[in-house]
Amino acid sequence: MGNKIMSMMKKDGSKSKRMNRSQRKLLADEELLHRRALSMAIHQTQLSQRFDGSMSRRVGSTSTRKQRTLSDPFSNGKQVPDFSSESLTVKKFVLVHGEGFGAWCWYKIVASLEESGLSPITVDLTGSGFNMTDTNTVSTLEDYSKPLIEYLENLPEEDKVILVGHSTGGASISYALERFPEKISKAIFVCATMVSNGQRPFDVFSQEVTIINTLLAHSSIRENAMAYCEKLSTMLQLGSAEKFMKESQFLIYGNGKDEPPTGFMFEKQHMKGLYFNQSPNKDIALAMMSMRPVPLGPMMEKVTLTAERYGKGRRFYVQTLDDLALSPDVQEKLVRENSPEGVYKIKGSDHSPFFSKPQSLHKILLEIAQIP
Repeated sequence: MGNKIMSMMKKDGSKSKRMNRSQRKLLADEELLHRRALSMAIHQTQLSQRFDGSMSRRVGSTSTRKQRTLSDPFSNGKQVPDFSSESLTVKKFVLVHGEGFGAWCWYKIVASLEESGLSPITVDLTGSGFNMTDTNTVSTLEDYSKPLIEYLENLPEEDKVILVGHSTGGASISYALERFPEKISKAIFVCATMVSNGQRPFDVFSQEVTIINTLLAHSSIRENAMAYCEKLSTMLQLGSAEKFMKESQFLIYGNGKDEPPTGFMFEKQHMKGLYFNQSPNKDIALAMMSMRPVPLGPMMEKVTLTAERYGKGRRFYVQTLDDLALSPDVQEKLVRENSPEGVYKIKGSDHSPFFSKPQSLHKILLEIAQIP
């Protein structure tokens, strides 16, 4: 009997060691990914500081839709059960970042999709990430979305892709869907500006009146919340883009104070509270090194979308339920007004689910890809 017990203990001990080794390997893999992304960010910052452009000027200034809720069920890097990329006709994902971000923000999702046998492609929109165009010269949504449009223009005629847009990247993928509906299998809006015809991307954020009270309710950013809300409310007198253009303290005047503003950028402490309230510290550090000013023109441009082209596209929406930049209420309103084919919800995610809940976002992308 004693020998049996000792044998069982040895087996349990070796199992524990195997699990620990597996966990250590996963942690090491994640750390390697992060170091690579951080290295790219440092390189980008060095390039930007040498570049006489936007970075150097920064200081101067519902129907029968499908719904799912996830709370990051994957742990330890497990794959989606019963998933096989061989069954998919469309394997290319084009990942489009939101305002201030760049292709770098998708590094965890790129790794996950590649491990699933898929082909993720990232783009830096004009004036973002490694695209060194001066942000102050980007005045239209067409200019801003040019790298995405050029990629789709050069796509072989028989190829299709799945577009994924984050935050204001939703306006870019809407614009692309209007231009190339035949090349886009599905469009996935991740806590994104799903605009209607004639609407501006800014108009979506102008609905965010409840953010002030939400901020005060969160102890993690309650400190100095009143001073922050005082600043933020100037921007978010959100029914008036005109008032924002005149009064916001976050505006950048790349052509001089006597000319219209050309961009905007939050201060770092504001970005942390708005975008990264649930994200790991190391990803916040990466973002703080990599975020760039947002060109204002594309955000203020009314988007033209037609029922004949954009309206025929298959659209899906991913809601983030702990989002302080685009609240769940506003996201729900977007869903009601635009009737996407499917709606997915991620519990515990801030406005950057690729950092705070990458496994849940990965699973959702694979689920949508498998929908016939």
